[in-house]
Amino acid sequence: MAAKRKDFVVVYKAQGELEANVIKSHLESEGIPVILQYESAGRVFGLTVDGLGEVRILVPQELAEEARQIIKPRETGEAGDEVM
Repeated sequence: MAAKRKDFVVVYKAQGELEANVIKSHLESEGIPVILQYESAGRVFGLTVDGLGEVRILVPQELAEEARQIIKPRETGEAGDEVM
């Protein structure tokens, strides 16, 4: 039985589609399903300021804490993903 959208909760708000897709890919690689919810005006006009372009990352409620722990190193800059 597929999860319903109402069973998904926001775990992160990204500023722009690129950041959101990177996080989505990372979560999905860990086996966590993701829905991206876009702010429409930003997507149409390509803006990422003042909340325009905000992308909400939603995951199943029962996996929300695990997803937050996976995202947390990115938020604090501790991910170790620096490009050399």
